[in-house]
Amino acid sequence: MVQMLVTAPTFLSIVVAIISGGLVVKISKKKMLIFAGLMAGITGFLPFLADSFMLLFVSRILYGLALGLCIALNTAVVAEFFEGDERVSVMGIQAASVGAGMVLVTTLGGVLGKYGFQNAYYLNIIGFIAMILIALFLPETGTTKVSKHEKIELNGEVYKVAFIGVIEMLFLITFTTNIAMHISGNLAGSTTVSGNLTGIFSGAQIVVGLILGAITKVTKKYTLPVAMLCFSIGGLLILLFPSNYVMLMIGAVCCGFSQGMFIPTAMVEVSNAVNPTSTTMAAACMTCGNCFGQLISPTVLNGASKMMFGEVTTSHVYLIATVGMTIAAVVVILLRARKKSI
Repeated sequence: MVQMLVTAPTFLSIVVAIISGGLVVKISKKKMLIFAGLMAGITGFLPFLADSFMLLFVSRILYGLALGLCIALNTAVVAEFFEGDERVSVMGIQAASVGAGMVLVTTLGGVLGKYGFQNAYYLNIIGFIAMILIALFLPETGTTKVSKHEKIELNGEVYKVAFIGVIEMLFLITFTTNIAMHISGNLAGSTTVSGNLTGIFSGAQIVVGLILGAITKVTKKYTLPVAMLCFSIGGLLILLFPSNYVMLMIGAVCCGFSQGMFIPTAMVEVSNAVNPTSTTMAAACMTCGNCFGQLISPTVLNGASKMMFGEVTTSHVYLIATVGMTIAAVVVILLRARKKSI
């Protein structure tokens, strides 16, 4: 059930992301992002109403409304204002800002949680702050205009990258959902250690996001599989050294690099693959792929662990995720090697 709390918002975010791709012709991106900030704040405070797991679970699901809008529309906004190498760099900075937010929230949540876990819910005021900042500073570009020559439509390249996103998130989310239960030895049961590892994971996203433009100039069309292999390395270290703090930290860095490289690069690829009027829908499709992978991860990997090993353990889950990601990365490399360009 703890794993489901982490992945619950992705269910609604899939639906919302798809809807947002079509709504851009009727409602501006700015207005939808303002609404997303409002919903993030409201759903974050809902658990204050009662000490109920069901209320917490429902509020997490409804949080997917804000999540789906933000992920799809943030990418569309970047694609609207930036092009070429600048788009890659800004997407990286956006990913870095997400990592910075995770570090901030994790740190402050830990501090507030010392005085009662419910105090951590105060952090959701960030949703209201974001709503105000978007209203004040994001330029209003109006609704997306469509014509006979420029319709909202996707192509095969978008679906291919979105499918790779399903695979990436299917395995990558295991870091977040399993790390607290996986650490062993003297580290077992330490919320401080698991919190620090999550912070390191987020911090790694910040670093790689800020230098993503330079990275993609080296990795070029292989950036996505390189990001996938970063998780393979991190997953292997986490699997082999569950009681070694240093190795766990290195593993967390590698996993953070994977997410920090993969998501913005994938968003750039899908936005470049379609005409300007379709960027929001392309981003929504990519968001759906990412969210779907996260949503099915606990069920698929726990089921695979039970079927292959007769029991579900975090070690088995990390083993399956590491091997699966490595195989997927190799397949993507081989497929892209056959293409002259992305």
